Amino acid sequence: MVKKLFKEISQILILLFLLGLFWACNEPKEISSYHDNHWEDHYVNSEISGIQKDSLQHGKTYLSIYSHIYSFSMEKSQNLTAMVSLRNVSDISTIYISTAKYYNTKGELIRNYFEKPIQLNPLETVEIVIDETDEQGGSGANFIFEWAAEPKTPEPLFEAIMTSLRGSQGLSFTTQGKRIE
Repeated sequence: MVKKLFKEISQILILLFLLGLFWACNEPKEISSYHDNHWEDHYVNSEISGIQKDSLQHGKTYLSIYSHIYSFSMEKSQNLTAMVSLRNVSDISTIYISTAKYYNTKGELIRNYFEKPIQLNPLETVEIVIDETDEQGGSGANFIFEWAAEPKTPEPLFEAIMTSLRGSQGLSFTTQGKRIE
């Protein structure tokens, strides 16, 4: 009797596990790399902290991103998670970033991450995460950042770390931004 009861309970647990697994696989995946309110505590007030906007130096930086890479051939690819790091390398001045535009391999705009300019205090860093499930960018995705800072302030540093973990193997590499204006 106990054996029969144990067998029935085991079968029910296996069935529940399989149903849960089926449910999880069929549920639509949310792309969590874009959150509308993620930047609220960094948004710049209408007056940039008493600094005249026209007195700031302006720049534009390009950063390459890889949403996936090819392995063995173009028919087989591996998705990657990308963490984009926006860093103020100045220890005394604030940096203002007005746009963080994300483009796909074809150069089409996917999204702009900021509704309005954000500020990075001295030595502050913020991140943008492109989830492994977000395949919109492709192998040639990229960002264009527009920024401003007080004269003689070091330009901000934009870097990306792409990672993937499969079984016991890990893959990671980095890219660095290049100033284009």
